[in-house]
Amino acid sequence: MNRTILIVICDFLLVSLVAFSTLDINKISDPNGQPRSVVNMLDPTTNQPGASPNQDLAQVMKVALDEERRNRDMLLAELGRTRETVTQEQAKLGQRERDLQAVRQQLQTTESQAQKLQQDLQKTEADAQRLRADLTAKEQQAARLQQDIRTREEQATRMQQEQASLQQQFVSAQSNLLTMSHQLRASATDALISKERLAAMEAEVKRQAEEAATLQKQLVQLNESNQVAQVEKQRLTAQLQVAEVEKRHATEQVVKMEEQVKVERVEKAKLAEGVKALATRSTQLEQEIRDNRPLAPNTIFNEFVANRLKIQLTAYRTGFLGAENARRKEVDSILVSVGTNTYAVCHVDDTPLTLWNPGTDWAGITGSLLGRNIVALPVRQLSFHQSDPRLVFLPLTPDQIRQLGSRPYALTTDPFKFQDAVLIGTRESYYGECRFQIDVSAQDYVQLDRNVVRGLFGKFNPSRGDLVFSRNGELLGIMANNNYCLKISAMDTAASFQLGQDLPPQNTGHILSLLYGRVAALPSKLQ
Repeated sequence: MNRTILIVICDFLLVSLVAFSTLDINKISDPNGQPRSVVNMLDPTTNQPGASPNQDLAQVMKVALDEERRNRDMLLAELGRTRETVTQEQAKLGQRERDLQAVRQQLQTTESQAQKLQQDLQKTEADAQRLRADLTAKEQQAARLQQDIRTREEQATRMQQEQASLQQQFVSAQSNLLTMSHQLRASATDALISKERLAAMEAEVKRQAEEAATLQKQLVQLNESNQVAQVEKQRLTAQLQVAEVEKRHATEQVVKMEEQVKVERVEKAKLAEGVKALATRSTQLEQEIRDNRPLAPNTIFNEFVANRLKIQLTAYRTGFLGAENARRKEVDSILVSVGTNTYAVCHVDDTPLTLWNPGTDWAGITGSLLGRNIVALPVRQLSFHQSDPRLVFLPLTPDQIRQLGSRPYALTTDPFKFQDAVLIGTRESYYGECRFQIDVSAQDYVQLDRNVVRGLFGKFNPSRGDLVFSRNGELLGIMANNNYCLKISAMDTAASFQLGQDLPPQNTGHILSLLYGRVAALPSKLQ
Protein backbone atom coordinates (compact mmCIF):
# COMPACT_ATOMS: atom_id res chain seq x y z
CA MET A 1 0.00 0.00 0.00
CA ASN A 2 1.23 3.51 -0.79
CA ARG A 3 2.68 5.28 2.23
CA THR A 4 0.84 8.53 1.48
CA ILE A 5 -2.55 6.82 1.33
CA LEU A 6 -1.78 5.03 4.60
CA ILE A 7 -0.95 8.36 6.29
CA VAL A 8 -4.19 9.89 5.01
CA ILE A 9 -6.24 6.96 6.35
CA CYS A 10 -4.52 7.15 9.74
CA ASP A 11 -5.15 10.90 9.93
CA PHE A 12 -8.77 10.36 8.98
CA LEU A 13 -9.25 7.74 11.70
CA LEU A 14 -7.54 9.93 14.27
CA VAL A 15 -9.71 12.98 13.43
CA SER A 16 -12.83 10.82 13.45
CA LEU A 17 -11.97 9.49 16.91
CA VAL A 18 -11.38 12.99 18.15
CA ALA A 19 -14.54 14.36 16.56
CA PHE A 20 -16.95 11.69 17.76
CA SER A 21 -15.46 10.98 21.17
CA THR A 22 -17.96 11.18 24.09
CA LEU A 23 -15.31 12.77 26.19
CA ASP A 24 -15.90 16.49 26.34
CA ILE A 25 -12.38 17.57 25.65
CA ASN A 26 -13.52 20.85 24.09
CA LYS A 27 -13.68 22.23 27.58
CA ILE A 28 -10.00 21.85 28.04
CA SER A 29 -8.66 25.30 28.39
CA ASP A 30 -5.35 26.87 28.02
CA PRO A 31 -3.68 28.61 30.96
CA ASN A 32 -5.64 31.79 30.14
CA GLY A 33 -8.92 29.93 30.55
CA GLN A 34 -9.93 29.97 26.87
CA PRO A 35 -11.25 26.71 25.33
CA ARG A 36 -9.19 25.10 22.58
CA SER A 37 -10.24 22.53 20.01
CA VAL A 38 -8.78 19.07 19.99
CA VAL A 39 -7.69 19.43 16.41
CA ASN A 40 -5.75 22.55 17.27
CA MET A 41 -4.07 20.69 20.12
CA LEU A 42 -3.11 17.79 17.92
CA ASP A 43 -2.14 19.83 14.86
CA PRO A 44 -0.23 22.98 15.76
CA THR A 45 -0.21 24.05 12.11
CA THR A 46 -4.00 24.80 12.29
CA ASN A 47 -4.30 28.30 13.69
CA GLN A 48 -7.90 29.09 12.79
CA PRO A 49 -9.92 29.45 15.95
CA GLY A 50 -13.12 27.56 16.17
CA ALA A 51 -12.34 25.19 13.26
CA SER A 52 -14.70 22.26 13.10
CA PRO A 53 -13.53 18.63 12.76
CA ASN A 54 -14.99 18.45 9.24
CA GLN A 55 -12.95 21.46 8.19
CA ASP A 56 -9.82 19.95 9.71
CA LEU A 57 -10.53 16.70 7.93
CA ALA A 58 -11.00 18.55 4.66
CA GLN A 59 -7.76 20.43 5.28
CA VAL A 60 -5.92 17.17 5.96
CA MET A 61 -7.44 15.55 2.88
CA LYS A 62 -6.47 18.56 0.79
CA VAL A 63 -2.86 18.39 2.05
CA ALA A 64 -2.77 14.66 1.35
CA LEU A 65 -4.25 15.22 -2.10
CA ASP A 66 -1.65 17.89 -2.86
CA GLU A 67 1.14 15.58 -1.76
CA GLU A 68 -0.33 12.78 -3.84
CA ARG A 69 -0.48 15.12 -6.86
CA ARG A 70 3.16 16.10 -6.37
CA ASN A 71 4.16 12.46 -6.15
CA ARG A 72 2.12 11.73 -9.27
CA ASP A 73 3.80 14.60 -11.13
CA MET A 74 7.22 13.32 -10.07
CA LEU A 75 6.34 9.81 -11.25
CA LEU A 76 5.04 11.17 -14.57
CA ALA A 77 8.24 13.19 -15.03
CA GLU A 78 10.35 10.13 -14.27
CA LEU A 79 8.20 8.08 -16.66
CA GLY A 80 8.75 10.69 -19.38
CA ARG A 81 12.50 10.63 -18.86
CA THR A 82 12.47 6.84 -18.95
CA ARG A 83 10.46 6.85 -22.17
CA GLU A 84 12.85 9.37 -23.71
CA THR A 85 15.81 7.19 -22.72
CA VAL A 86 14.14 4.11 -24.19
CA THR A 87 13.35 6.03 -27.40
CA GLN A 88 16.98 7.13 -27.70
CA GLU A 89 18.23 3.58 -27.09
CA GLN A 90 15.80 2.24 -29.70
CA ALA A 91 16.97 4.90 -32.17
CA LYS A 92 20.61 3.95 -31.52
CA LEU A 93 19.74 0.28 -31.91
CA GLY A 94 17.93 0.97 -35.19
CA GLN A 95 20.92 2.96 -36.47
CA ARG A 96 23.27 0.11 -35.53
CA GLU A 97 21.00 -2.38 -37.31
CA ARG A 98 20.96 -0.15 -40.42
CA ASP A 99 24.77 0.09 -40.25
CA LEU A 100 24.97 -3.68 -39.95
CA GLN A 101 22.65 -4.10 -42.96
CA ALA A 102 24.78 -1.66 -44.98
CA VAL A 103 27.94 -3.55 -43.99
CA ARG A 104 26.30 -6.83 -44.98
CA GLN A 105 25.28 -5.41 -48.37
CA GLN A 106 28.80 -4.05 -48.85
CA LEU A 107 30.19 -7.45 -47.86
CA GLN A 108 27.92 -9.18 -50.40
CA THR A 109 28.99 -6.71 -53.12
CA THR A 110 32.63 -7.25 -52.24
CA GLU A 111 32.19 -11.02 -52.30
CA SER A 112 30.51 -10.81 -55.73
CA GLN A 113 33.41 -8.66 -56.96
CA ALA A 114 35.85 -11.17 -55.50
CA GLN A 115 34.05 -14.00 -57.29
CA LYS A 116 34.11 -12.01 -60.55
CA LEU A 117 37.82 -11.31 -60.13
CA GLN A 118 38.35 -14.99 -59.36
CA GLN A 119 36.57 -15.93 -62.57
CA ASP A 120 38.59 -13.34 -64.54
CA LEU A 121 41.76 -14.64 -62.96
CA GLN A 122 40.87 -18.21 -63.87
CA LYS A 123 40.05 -17.08 -67.43
CA THR A 124 43.34 -15.18 -67.64
CA GLU A 125 45.26 -18.19 -66.33
CA ALA A 126 43.48 -20.37 -68.90
CA ASP A 127 44.43 -17.92 -71.66
CA ALA A 128 48.00 -17.90 -70.39
CA GLN A 129 48.08 -21.70 -70.41
CA ARG A 130 46.63 -21.72 -73.93
CA LEU A 131 49.28 -19.21 -75.06
CA ARG A 132 51.97 -21.34 -73.40
CA ALA A 133 50.63 -24.36 -75.30
CA ASP A 134 50.64 -22.35 -78.57
CA LEU A 135 54.16 -21.17 -77.81
CA THR A 136 55.26 -24.74 -77.19
CA ALA A 137 53.66 -25.81 -80.48
CA LYS A 138 55.37 -22.91 -82.30
CA GLU A 139 58.69 -23.87 -80.75
CA GLN A 140 58.17 -27.48 -81.83
CA GLN A 141 57.21 -26.33 -85.34
CA ALA A 142 60.29 -24.08 -85.49
CA ALA A 143 62.44 -27.01 -84.34
CA ARG A 144 60.92 -29.20 -87.08
CA LEU A 145 61.53 -26.45 -89.66
CA GLN A 146 65.12 -26.10 -88.51
CA GLN A 147 65.52 -29.87 -88.79
CA ASP A 148 64.03 -29.79 -92.32
CA ILE A 149 66.37 -26.93 -93.26
CA ARG A 150 69.36 -28.88 -91.96
CA THR A 151 68.16 -31.95 -93.89
CA ARG A 152 67.73 -29.87 -97.08
CA GLU A 153 71.15 -28.30 -96.60
CA GLU A 154 72.69 -31.76 -96.17
CA GLN A 155 70.89 -32.92 -99.33
CA ALA A 156 72.06 -29.80 -101.21
CA THR A 157 75.63 -30.38 -100.03
CA ARG A 158 75.44 -34.03 -101.09
CA MET A 159 74.01 -32.99 -104.49
CA GLN A 160 76.75 -30.41 -104.93
CA GLN A 161 79.33 -33.09 -104.16
CA GLU A 162 77.67 -35.45 -106.64
CA GLN A 163 77.50 -32.59 -109.19
CA ALA A 164 81.22 -31.92 -108.73
CA SER A 165 81.96 -35.63 -109.09
CA LEU A 166 79.81 -35.85 -112.22
CA GLN A 167 81.48 -32.69 -113.56
CA GLN A 168 84.86 -34.30 -113.04
CA GLN A 169 83.63 -37.50 -114.74
CA PHE A 170 82.24 -35.41 -117.62
CA VAL A 171 85.53 -33.55 -118.01
CA SER A 172 87.39 -36.86 -117.85
CA ALA A 173 84.99 -38.33 -120.46
CA GLN A 174 85.48 -35.33 -122.76
CA SER A 175 89.27 -35.59 -122.43
CA ASN A 176 89.01 -39.32 -123.17
CA LEU A 177 86.82 -38.54 -126.16
CA LEU A 178 89.30 -36.02 -127.45
CA THR A 179 92.09 -38.50 -126.90
CA MET A 180 90.18 -41.19 -128.74
CA SER A 181 89.43 -38.77 -131.58
CA HIS A 182 93.11 -37.95 -131.89
CA GLN A 183 93.87 -41.63 -131.76
CA LEU A 184 91.21 -42.26 -134.42
CA ARG A 185 92.59 -39.62 -136.68
CA ALA A 186 96.10 -40.92 -136.08
CA SER A 187 95.00 -44.47 -136.78
CA ALA A 188 93.16 -43.42 -139.94
CA THR A 189 96.39 -42.25 -141.38
CA ASP A 190 97.96 -45.42 -140.35
CA ALA A 191 97.07 -47.90 -143.01
CA LEU A 192 98.54 -50.75 -141.03
CA ILE A 193 95.70 -50.63 -138.37
CA SER A 194 93.32 -53.43 -138.89
CA LYS A 195 89.58 -52.99 -139.38
CA GLU A 196 88.77 -54.93 -136.11
CA ARG A 197 90.81 -52.57 -134.04
CA LEU A 198 89.18 -49.65 -135.81
CA ALA A 199 85.70 -51.01 -135.07
CA ALA A 200 86.61 -51.59 -131.46
CA MET A 201 87.91 -48.11 -131.15
CA GLU A 202 84.77 -46.72 -132.78
CA ALA A 203 82.61 -48.76 -130.40
CA GLU A 204 84.65 -47.45 -127.50
CA VAL A 205 84.26 -43.89 -128.78
CA LYS A 206 80.53 -44.44 -129.14
CA ARG A 207 80.32 -45.82 -125.62
CA GLN A 208 82.28 -42.90 -124.25
CA ALA A 209 79.95 -40.49 -126.08
CA GLU A 210 76.87 -42.21 -124.62
CA GLU A 211 78.37 -42.03 -121.15
CA ALA A 212 79.11 -38.35 -121.68
CA ALA A 213 75.48 -37.75 -122.77
CA THR A 214 74.22 -39.64 -119.73
CA LEU A 215 76.46 -37.67 -117.42
CA GLN A 216 75.24 -34.46 -119.08
CA LYS A 217 71.63 -35.43 -118.36
CA GLN A 218 72.45 -36.28 -114.75
CA LEU A 219 74.21 -32.97 -114.40
CA VAL A 220 71.13 -31.14 -115.70
CA GLN A 221 68.92 -33.12 -113.28
CA LEU A 222 71.25 -32.28 -110.40
CA ASN A 223 71.10 -28.60 -111.30
CA GLU A 224 67.31 -28.73 -111.32
CA SER A 225 67.24 -30.61 -107.98
CA ASN A 226 69.66 -28.07 -106.53
CA GLN A 227 67.41 -25.21 -107.65
CA VAL A 228 64.36 -26.95 -106.09
CA ALA A 229 66.34 -27.47 -102.87
CA GLN A 230 67.33 -23.79 -102.85
CA VAL A 231 63.69 -22.74 -103.29
CA GLU A 232 62.59 -25.13 -100.53
CA LYS A 233 65.35 -23.80 -98.34
CA GLN A 234 64.24 -20.22 -98.90
CA ARG A 235 60.60 -21.21 -98.15
CA LEU A 236 61.62 -22.99 -94.95
CA THR A 237 63.79 -20.02 -93.97
CA ALA A 238 60.79 -17.69 -94.43
CA GLN A 239 58.61 -20.04 -92.35
CA LEU A 240 61.32 -20.15 -89.69
CA GLN A 241 61.40 -16.35 -89.55
CA VAL A 242 57.61 -16.23 -89.29
CA ALA A 243 57.73 -18.86 -86.53
CA GLU A 244 60.40 -16.85 -84.71
CA VAL A 245 58.22 -13.70 -84.93
CA GLU A 246 55.18 -15.62 -83.69
CA LYS A 247 57.31 -17.12 -80.91
CA ARG A 248 58.46 -13.65 -79.78
CA HIS A 249 54.87 -12.39 -79.93
CA ALA A 250 53.61 -15.37 -77.94
CA THR A 251 56.43 -14.91 -75.40
CA GLU A 252 55.52 -11.24 -74.99
CA GLN A 253 51.86 -12.17 -74.53
CA VAL A 254 52.81 -14.81 -71.95
CA VAL A 255 54.91 -12.24 -70.06
CA LYS A 256 52.04 -9.74 -70.19
CA MET A 257 49.60 -12.43 -69.05
CA GLU A 258 51.89 -13.41 -66.18
CA GLU A 259 52.20 -9.76 -65.12
CA GLN A 260 48.42 -9.39 -65.36
CA VAL A 261 47.99 -12.58 -63.30
CA LYS A 262 50.37 -11.17 -60.68
CA VAL A 263 48.48 -7.87 -60.59
CA GLU A 264 45.15 -9.65 -60.31
CA ARG A 265 46.53 -11.88 -57.56
CA VAL A 266 47.65 -8.79 -55.65
CA GLU A 267 44.23 -7.20 -56.18
CA LYS A 268 42.60 -10.45 -55.12
CA ALA A 269 44.73 -10.55 -51.96
CA LYS A 270 43.82 -6.92 -51.19
CA LEU A 271 40.18 -7.71 -51.85
CA ALA A 272 40.40 -10.77 -49.61
CA GLU A 273 41.88 -8.61 -46.84
CA GLY A 274 39.05 -6.12 -47.37
CA VAL A 275 36.51 -8.94 -47.18
CA LYS A 276 38.12 -10.19 -43.96
CA ALA A 277 38.09 -6.67 -42.52
CA LEU A 278 34.44 -6.25 -43.47
CA ALA A 279 33.60 -9.65 -42.00
CA THR A 280 35.42 -8.72 -38.78
CA ARG A 281 33.62 -5.38 -38.65
CA SER A 282 30.30 -7.12 -39.30
CA THR A 283 31.00 -9.60 -36.50
CA GLN A 284 31.95 -6.75 -34.16
CA LEU A 285 28.76 -4.87 -35.04
CA GLU A 286 26.66 -7.99 -34.47
CA GLN A 287 28.38 -8.57 -31.13
CA GLU A 288 27.90 -4.91 -30.16
CA ILE A 289 24.22 -5.05 -31.10
CA ARG A 290 23.78 -8.26 -29.11
CA ASP A 291 25.56 -6.68 -26.14
CA ASN A 292 23.41 -3.53 -26.30
CA ARG A 293 20.08 -5.20 -27.06
CA PRO A 294 18.15 -5.96 -23.87
CA LEU A 295 16.65 -9.44 -23.70
CA ALA A 296 13.19 -10.06 -22.36
CA PRO A 297 13.09 -11.45 -18.79
CA ASN A 298 11.20 -14.48 -20.11
CA THR A 299 14.06 -15.22 -22.52
CA ILE A 300 16.66 -14.95 -19.73
CA PHE A 301 14.61 -17.22 -17.47
CA ASN A 302 14.11 -19.79 -20.26
CA GLU A 303 17.87 -19.86 -20.86
CA PHE A 304 18.40 -20.33 -17.13
CA VAL A 305 15.96 -23.24 -17.07
CA ALA A 306 17.67 -24.80 -20.09
CA ASN A 307 21.19 -24.47 -18.63
CA ARG A 308 20.70 -24.88 -14.89
CA LEU A 309 22.14 -27.78 -12.93
CA LYS A 310 21.74 -29.01 -9.37
CA ILE A 311 24.42 -28.94 -6.66
CA GLN A 312 24.02 -31.67 -4.04
CA LEU A 313 26.26 -31.50 -0.95
CA THR A 314 26.25 -33.71 2.14
CA ALA A 315 28.37 -33.12 5.28
CA TYR A 316 29.05 -35.75 8.00
CA ARG A 317 30.31 -35.45 11.54
CA THR A 318 30.29 -37.52 14.69
CA GLY A 319 27.80 -36.31 17.29
CA PHE A 320 27.01 -37.09 20.90
CA LEU A 321 27.77 -40.66 22.02
CA GLY A 322 29.34 -41.46 18.65
CA ALA A 323 26.16 -40.93 16.63
CA GLU A 324 26.73 -39.77 13.08
CA ASN A 325 25.02 -36.54 12.08
CA ALA A 326 24.54 -35.64 8.43
CA ARG A 327 23.32 -32.47 6.76
CA ARG A 328 22.29 -32.41 3.12
CA LYS A 329 21.54 -29.43 0.86
CA GLU A 330 20.45 -29.16 -2.78
CA VAL A 331 20.14 -26.00 -4.89
CA ASP A 332 19.90 -24.92 -8.53
CA SER A 333 23.00 -23.35 -10.01
CA ILE A 334 24.66 -22.38 -13.30
CA LEU A 335 28.11 -22.61 -14.86
CA VAL A 336 30.16 -19.41 -14.94
CA SER A 337 33.08 -18.91 -17.34
CA VAL A 338 35.94 -16.75 -15.99
CA GLY A 339 38.85 -16.62 -18.42
CA THR A 340 39.77 -20.19 -19.30
CA ASN A 341 38.20 -21.67 -16.14
CA THR A 342 34.59 -22.64 -15.44
CA TYR A 343 32.83 -22.87 -12.07
CA ALA A 344 29.47 -23.76 -10.54
CA VAL A 345 28.39 -21.06 -8.03
CA CYS A 346 26.01 -20.86 -5.07
CA HIS A 347 25.52 -19.16 -1.69
CA VAL A 348 27.07 -20.68 1.43
CA ASP A 349 23.57 -20.95 2.96
CA ASP A 350 22.74 -23.39 0.17
CA THR A 351 25.48 -25.73 1.41
CA PRO A 352 25.65 -27.80 4.62
CA LEU A 353 28.43 -25.47 5.85
CA THR A 354 27.84 -22.53 8.19
CA LEU A 355 30.08 -19.52 8.70
CA TRP A 356 30.15 -19.12 12.48
CA ASN A 357 32.47 -18.90 15.44
CA PRO A 358 33.20 -21.52 16.57
CA GLY A 359 33.06 -23.35 13.29
CA THR A 360 31.99 -26.96 12.87
CA ASP A 361 34.62 -29.63 12.37
CA TRP A 362 33.23 -31.93 9.71
CA ALA A 363 34.48 -35.46 9.26
CA GLY A 364 33.59 -35.65 5.56
CA ILE A 365 31.85 -33.76 2.78
CA THR A 366 30.66 -35.29 -0.47
CA GLY A 367 29.00 -33.58 -3.40
CA SER A 368 27.78 -34.08 -6.94
CA LEU A 369 26.54 -32.06 -9.90
CA LEU A 370 23.44 -33.15 -11.78
CA GLY A 371 23.24 -31.73 -15.32
CA ARG A 372 20.48 -31.66 -17.90
CA ASN A 373 21.99 -34.79 -19.50
CA ILE A 374 20.99 -36.68 -16.33
CA VAL A 375 24.65 -37.14 -15.46
CA ALA A 376 25.79 -37.00 -11.84
CA LEU A 377 29.43 -35.96 -11.52
CA PRO A 378 31.33 -35.97 -8.22
CA VAL A 379 32.60 -32.68 -6.78
CA ARG A 380 36.28 -32.69 -5.84
CA GLN A 381 36.80 -29.18 -4.44
CA LEU A 382 34.80 -26.42 -2.77
CA SER A 383 36.18 -22.86 -2.57
CA PHE A 384 35.18 -19.59 -0.89
CA HIS A 385 35.44 -16.21 -2.61
CA GLN A 386 38.12 -13.78 -1.50
CA SER A 387 35.92 -10.65 -1.38
CA ASP A 388 32.90 -12.29 0.25
CA PRO A 389 33.23 -15.88 1.56
CA ARG A 390 29.47 -16.30 1.30
CA LEU A 391 30.00 -16.92 -2.43
CA VAL A 392 30.94 -20.60 -2.90
CA PHE A 393 32.23 -21.94 -6.23
CA LEU A 394 33.15 -25.41 -7.48
CA PRO A 395 35.90 -25.70 -10.15
CA LEU A 396 35.12 -27.97 -13.13
CA THR A 397 37.22 -29.65 -15.79
CA PRO A 398 36.48 -29.39 -19.56
CA ASP A 399 35.45 -33.05 -19.59
CA GLN A 400 32.94 -32.45 -16.77
CA ILE A 401 31.52 -29.41 -18.60
CA ARG A 402 31.05 -31.48 -21.75
CA GLN A 403 29.28 -34.24 -19.79
CA LEU A 404 26.95 -31.82 -18.00
CA GLY A 405 25.79 -30.31 -21.28
CA SER A 406 25.08 -26.84 -19.83
CA ARG A 407 26.22 -23.60 -21.47
CA PRO A 408 28.53 -21.54 -19.22
CA TYR A 409 27.50 -17.93 -18.61
CA ALA A 410 29.86 -15.02 -19.17
CA LEU A 411 30.37 -12.31 -16.54
CA THR A 412 29.10 -8.88 -17.47
CA THR A 413 31.82 -6.30 -18.11
CA ASP A 414 29.51 -3.29 -17.62
CA PRO A 415 27.02 -3.93 -14.78
CA PHE A 416 25.38 -0.52 -15.23
CA LYS A 417 24.78 -0.66 -18.99
CA PHE A 418 21.07 -1.25 -18.35
CA GLN A 419 18.91 0.33 -15.66
CA ASP A 420 17.09 -2.89 -14.84
CA ALA A 421 18.26 -6.42 -14.13
CA VAL A 422 16.58 -9.83 -13.92
CA LEU A 423 16.64 -11.69 -10.59
CA ILE A 424 16.04 -15.46 -10.56
CA GLY A 425 15.48 -17.52 -7.43
CA THR A 426 17.57 -20.64 -7.03
CA ARG A 427 15.58 -22.21 -4.19
CA GLU A 428 12.10 -21.37 -5.49
CA SER A 429 10.89 -20.98 -9.06
CA TYR A 430 10.39 -17.22 -9.33
CA TYR A 431 11.88 -14.41 -11.33
CA GLY A 432 11.23 -10.75 -11.97
CA GLU A 433 12.61 -7.35 -12.94
CA CYS A 434 14.40 -5.20 -10.42
CA ARG A 435 16.63 -2.15 -10.29
CA PHE A 436 19.99 -1.85 -8.56
CA GLN A 437 21.61 1.34 -7.30
CA ILE A 438 25.27 2.26 -6.92
CA ASP A 439 26.49 2.43 -3.33
CA VAL A 440 29.80 4.29 -3.27
CA SER A 441 30.60 2.90 0.17
CA ALA A 442 30.36 -0.68 -1.14
CA GLN A 443 32.38 -0.87 -4.36
CA ASP A 444 31.98 -4.64 -4.85
CA TYR A 445 28.20 -4.58 -4.36
CA VAL A 446 25.09 -3.02 -5.85
CA GLN A 447 22.02 -2.23 -3.76
CA LEU A 448 18.58 -3.57 -4.61
CA ASP A 449 15.99 -0.80 -5.02
CA ARG A 450 12.94 -2.50 -3.53
CA ASN A 451 10.71 0.37 -4.69
CA VAL A 452 11.29 -0.75 -8.30
CA VAL A 453 10.67 -4.52 -8.11
CA ARG A 454 8.23 -6.31 -10.37
CA GLY A 455 7.72 -10.03 -10.11
CA LEU A 456 6.87 -11.88 -13.31
CA PHE A 457 6.49 -15.48 -12.14
CA GLY A 458 6.04 -17.14 -8.78
CA LYS A 459 6.01 -15.55 -5.35
CA PHE A 460 8.66 -12.94 -6.01
CA ASN A 461 10.65 -12.28 -2.85
CA PRO A 462 14.34 -11.45 -3.55
CA SER A 463 16.62 -13.03 -0.95
CA ARG A 464 20.21 -14.16 -0.46
CA GLY A 465 21.48 -16.75 -2.90
CA ASP A 466 19.38 -15.49 -5.83
CA LEU A 467 21.20 -14.99 -9.13
CA VAL A 468 21.17 -11.57 -10.82
CA PHE A 469 21.51 -11.32 -14.61
CA SER A 470 22.15 -8.28 -16.78
CA ARG A 471 19.56 -7.55 -19.47
CA ASN A 472 21.90 -8.89 -22.16
CA GLY A 473 21.88 -12.33 -20.49
CA GLU A 474 25.26 -12.15 -18.73
CA LEU A 475 25.71 -12.89 -15.03
CA LEU A 476 25.95 -9.76 -12.86
CA GLY A 477 26.30 -11.40 -9.45
CA ILE A 478 24.65 -13.22 -6.55
CA MET A 479 22.58 -11.78 -3.69
CA ALA A 480 24.83 -11.68 -0.61
CA ASN A 481 21.84 -10.76 1.57
CA ASN A 482 18.32 -9.53 0.98
CA ASN A 483 19.40 -6.03 -0.13
CA TYR A 484 22.87 -6.22 -1.69
CA CYS A 485 24.17 -8.15 -4.68
CA LEU A 486 27.84 -9.16 -4.84
CA LYS A 487 29.26 -8.28 -8.27
CA ILE A 488 31.34 -11.15 -9.65
CA SER A 489 34.33 -10.13 -11.73
CA ALA A 490 36.91 -12.78 -10.77
CA MET A 491 37.18 -16.02 -8.81
CA ASP A 492 39.87 -15.26 -6.22
CA THR A 493 40.03 -17.94 -3.53
CA ALA A 494 40.05 -17.22 0.20
CA ALA A 495 40.01 -20.90 1.25
CA SER A 496 39.29 -24.33 -0.25
CA PHE A 497 38.23 -27.77 0.96
CA GLN A 498 39.18 -30.99 -0.81
CA LEU A 499 35.96 -32.99 -0.52
CA GLY A 500 35.96 -36.56 0.66
CA GLN A 501 35.60 -38.72 3.74
CA ASP A 502 38.79 -37.55 5.44
CA LEU A 503 38.36 -33.87 6.34
CA PRO A 504 39.73 -33.57 9.92
CA PRO A 505 43.30 -32.75 8.76
CA GLN A 506 41.89 -29.72 6.88
CA ASN A 507 40.61 -28.04 10.09
CA THR A 508 37.23 -27.12 8.69
CA GLY A 509 36.04 -25.57 11.96
CA HIS A 510 39.00 -23.18 12.21
CA ILE A 511 38.70 -22.13 8.56
CA LEU A 512 34.94 -21.57 8.82
CA SER A 513 35.45 -19.37 11.90
CA LEU A 514 38.10 -17.31 10.09
CA LEU A 515 35.78 -16.86 7.12
CA TYR A 516 33.02 -15.81 9.51
CA GLY A 517 35.38 -13.17 10.86
CA ARG A 518 35.75 -11.75 7.35
CA VAL A 519 31.99 -11.53 6.91
CA ALA A 520 31.57 -9.99 10.38
CA ALA A 521 34.17 -7.34 9.49
CA LEU A 522 31.96 -6.10 6.63
CA PRO A 523 29.64 -3.12 7.22
CA SER A 524 26.40 -4.10 8.93
CA LYS A 525 24.35 -3.33 5.79
CA LEU A 526 26.35 -5.96 3.85
CA GLN A 527 26.14 -8.72 6.45
